[in-house]
Amino acid sequence: MSRAYLIRAFGMTVLAILILVGAAGAAPFAYVTSLGVDVGTVFVIDTATNNLTAVVPVEGWPRDVVVNQAGTKVYVATPGITTATVSVIDTATNKVSTVAVGGYPMEIAINPAGTRVYVTDRDGTNVSVINTATNTLMAPINVGLITRNIAISPDGKKIYATNSFNNTTSVIDATTNEIITTVAVGASPYDVAVSPDGKKVYVTNLGINAVYVIDAITNKITAIVPVGNVPHDIALSPNGKIAYVTHSGSHNNPGNTVSVIDVTMNKVSATVPVGINPLGVAITPDGTKVYVTNTESDNVSVIDTTTNTVTATVSTGKYYLNHPIRVAIVPFIGSNITDQSIKATSNATEDMGVEETNFLSSEEKNTVKLNNSNDNSNNNNDSESDNVSSSSENRSSKNNSTPGFGLLGGLTCLFGGWKLKKK
Repeated sequence: MSRAYLIRAFGMTVLAILILVGAAGAAPFAYVTSLGVDVGTVFVIDTATNNLTAVVPVEGWPRDVVVNQAGTKVYVATPGITTATVSVIDTATNKVSTVAVGGYPMEIAINPAGTRVYVTDRDGTNVSVINTATNTLMAPINVGLITRNIAISPDGKKIYATNSFNNTTSVIDATTNEIITTVAVGASPYDVAVSPDGKKVYVTNLGINAVYVIDAITNKITAIVPVGNVPHDIALSPNGKIAYVTHSGSHNNPGNTVSVIDVTMNKVSATVPVGINPLGVAITPDGTKVYVTNTESDNVSVIDTTTNTVTATVSTGKYYLNHPIRVAIVPFIGSNITDQSIKATSNATEDMGVEETNFLSSEEKNTVKLNNSNDNSNNNNDSESDNVSSSSENRSSKNNSTPGFGLLGGLTCLFGGWKLKKK
């Protein structure tokens, strides 16, 4: 076996290791839904730099958003005047396809296997079920009650749906789509989250400013945790020890905070001031950062989980982040990250420059108003307003994310060393 062959084989091995290490170390992307202007938008933020990398136009008024475990697809509930769809974003290309679901798609969840997406209807009792392999509808789940939010257990066997007008949470068998039981949970339950070990279920209550804790084995309430004014969304840390709850507040008593709950003690350990009318919340997979959408501030707060302080506020500069609603974060390890790392490295060797996303300037925006008063009349408990005054702009959805550029130096050195050895 020749020396040159051994050197080449070694080089290929190191290259593969560098790509895998770079992919594993690359920070995930945060996807933030925004009501937009002419069309809704999804902002893509690199959590390593807190910089905007892309803006993806979607139809309707995007609300809830989820990402599959592979990090390859983003699913967005996109209701509108003439649309009732789920928008599906391919994270490698930022291209969008849609699935018609009917009704008023409100909140959304995906099972751990990534094979099923569940969508609640603001005005109906059915939960739509999407087969992600074909992007087609399956038989819906008839909860019998108008549901708001929905969550799936980590093993994919149970579905939890909050019923705001009935003050209950439905527990559903994910295999049969039959209701196992219904648990009474305070007043106006809204968001729901399941602990990473699947043993606890947490439900925010808009009406009584508390979080109810359900034992997932017995389906009994085990604790009620008082929190701030109008608790909205909830997210659990990857280790399951901390819960973060946004407080959207009311007109006379704004929340503008995030409660940090020690779930081992079932008590609030810290309260973090954020922007105006915080709604969505998501945590990076390493548990170091919490991203909060501030609907009336038109920005996103980034909380350091070690200090429980806001260390960054993500705005979009000359790009208009209008009325951000929800946020979801891609896992660290995902084929999209690996693919983008390889593509970024390849592009970098050809062109060391990075293109800028092409947007119209802020001077070219025209003021419009998105009027959806029907939402408020049908659901007085929903603190999200769909009446938004905003400015219009044309958007380009080119993805400028560069998670793999850190590999360039190592690859360049490796290639240079191989060339010297060859000589």
